[in-house]
Amino acid sequence: MDFGFNLNRTANASAWRLAPNRWDFVAFPLIICVIAMTAIGFHQTMAPISTLKTQVISLNPGMLPEYALRTTLRMLAAMVASLVFTLIYGTLAAKSRRAGMVLVPILDILQSVPVLGYISFTVTFFLALFPARVLGAELAAIFAIFTSQAWNMTFSFYQSLRTVPRDLDEVSRGFHLTAWQRFWKLEVPFTMPGLIWNMMMSMSGGWFFVVASEAITVGNNTITLPGIGAYLAQAISEKNLGAIGWVILAMTVVILAYDQLMFRPLVAWADKFRMETTSSGDAPESWVLDLVRRTRLIHRLLVPAGWILAKVARLPLRVPRVDTGRFKRLAGSGKRSLVGDIVWGVILLVGTVYVVWRVVAYVRTGVTGAEVGHVFVLGFITLARVIVLIVLSSLIWVPIGVKIGLKPALAEKVQPVAQFLAAFPANLLFPVFVIVIVRFHLNADIWLSPLIVLGTQWYILFNVIAGTTAYPNDYREAATNFRIRGWQWWRQAMLPGIFPYYVTGAITASGGAWNASIVSELVQWGDTKVAAHGLGAYIARYTAAGDFPKIILGIAVMSLFVTLFNRLLWRPMYAYAEAKLRLD
Repeated sequence: MDFGFNLNRTANASAWRLAPNRWDFVAFPLIICVIAMTAIGFHQTMAPISTLKTQVISLNPGMLPEYALRTTLRMLAAMVASLVFTLIYGTLAAKSRRAGMVLVPILDILQSVPVLGYISFTVTFFLALFPARVLGAELAAIFAIFTSQAWNMTFSFYQSLRTVPRDLDEVSRGFHLTAWQRFWKLEVPFTMPGLIWNMMMSMSGGWFFVVASEAITVGNNTITLPGIGAYLAQAISEKNLGAIGWVILAMTVVILAYDQLMFRPLVAWADKFRMETTSSGDAPESWVLDLVRRTRLIHRLLVPAGWILAKVARLPLRVPRVDTGRFKRLAGSGKRSLVGDIVWGVILLVGTVYVVWRVVAYVRTGVTGAEVGHVFVLGFITLARVIVLIVLSSLIWVPIGVKIGLKPALAEKVQPVAQFLAAFPANLLFPVFVIVIVRFHLNADIWLSPLIVLGTQWYILFNVIAGTTAYPNDYREAATNFRIRGWQWWRQAMLPGIFPYYVTGAITASGGAWNASIVSELVQWGDTKVAAHGLGAYIARYTAAGDFPKIILGIAVMSLFVTLFNRLLWRPMYAYAEAKLRLD
């Protein structure tokens, strides 16, 4: 009798654990909306490409929800692709010394190449993959947005991998964890706080290129994809200020939505990966994360997925070992390593010489020696402009970023505002700058400069916030106990702690500034054009003229400047941060 009663009670308890509670009924509609949004977007991408030619971008505000949905799906798809790229590329660059010799300079060059340059070379490829479907054009747009997101995230992940504390790495090796297990159990969790903040910055930075990615030109044909970017381009072409106002409102709603539904839960979840021995006094919170944790049925459904991921992370997989330079080589291996370095260096040199020879041979068909010298002078002008703006941005945003990062409650309030400011398309301000410069006869070389860092300065702010939030709470408490204050606190405690993150933000900000110079040194509103002297204006001018030898010359010189600038300044600062400022 008692046995039957206990069995019945156990069965009822098991059924009760699987029954949904009130939080499930709140969470289910959100999940259904996400699934429906994805299904609708996929259905639209499989439509015949002829539908794009019959569709006309309407400035009716009632169409903005649909356009916002399409743009958001493209940006999320690009974010997923950027995350996969980051994990693979950043790991190879950080783990393999020889691969890093190639991958890091390539990354410097990739972030300096204009997004429009990627579109012009890749759109034909994607359209050829799916010639009869909208999917080809969608992939081209997603790839363009991907190029505005991936480099920043990869730099952040690379920097974090290079600065994993030695004691934690040695402990993981003491437990005989394989490289696969160390990657998922130590290195990826350590990189999470900084990576998530850079994901936010990358998502916001993608808005800068939405207009270009949703209006794709192939020869004399223009393929316009429905979205907020296409709506904005149409509003600018018609000089419809009311429609531009609706775009700003739609962007605000979308940014707040993915801040609340995606990034704030991620920030709150990643707080558990902070490296500290004392608990944070004011941890970030998220109502979405709390909602999922309070659900019963959804939580139970997620348990198997979490169990599978944990099992995969613990698999004792053996991957080829690479030399990170962190531990001494075995005796007798130095000679083999030296020979390998020489062979690798010769291969790189031959490959570089071949590429340079092909570029020079093509450029010589339409460019003289005097033109090359003129382009280098323009490059130095833009270089000076970028340096001044990065210094000013650092002086402004480093103190503000530290103040925000020290107060998670304040960070939660500032987070959506910063995302909106970072996402605000600079071309919305072109009319203001053109009208003011022409009206008051201002110097375009000076007054167009702020447009260069309008969207890139936030890389510094977001990375400083990420570095401050990742700064161990016990280190802060130790500084307080030793009464370290004022400039001494900045010099001995906080600045060394956030320095690796600042370098990452400064690298991506400077690379983004070079990219942004192409659209910021030559601006137009209607028939009025205002141009500043610089390499960006040179590339923009000859891109409009279709002079490919001069376009390639301009891009090659810009890539050379960015690479040398990173090699001579940012990479030594990276090395200093790795050697002297690791939180060991």
